[in-house]
Amino acid sequence: VQLVESGGGLVQPGGSLRLSCAASGFTFRGSVMSWYRQAPGKERELVAIISSFGSSTNYADSVKGRFTISRLDAKNMVYLQMNSLKPEDTAVYYCQVPSLDAWGQGTLVTVSS
Repeated sequence: VQLVESGGGLVQPGGSLRLSCAASGFTFRGSVMSWYRQAPGKERELVAIISSFGSSTNYADSVKGRFTISRLDAKNMVYLQMNSLKPEDTAVYYCQVPSLDAWGQGTLVTVSS
């Protein structure tokens, strides 16, 4: 199983970023996928989750209305569109396959002026 995140970087408050996760080594199409994040000195937390085939999504209260998780099964990709970013969104963001407890290496998002 391999999960490779990309798209992180430095962005000003109020800005947007789109994270991508390229998945391989398992049956992506039927797998639930999720994004987690871990801020400095804090525990890792679930940000968003999307069902197999993308029929349903769920979000942490802290990101509802600002973040959108999506997937493209034809390319084994999952995305996290992040809008109206706040300094408290600063964290390393990880892609995860819940059924396999598999994790990517993470991508750092820094929200700062």
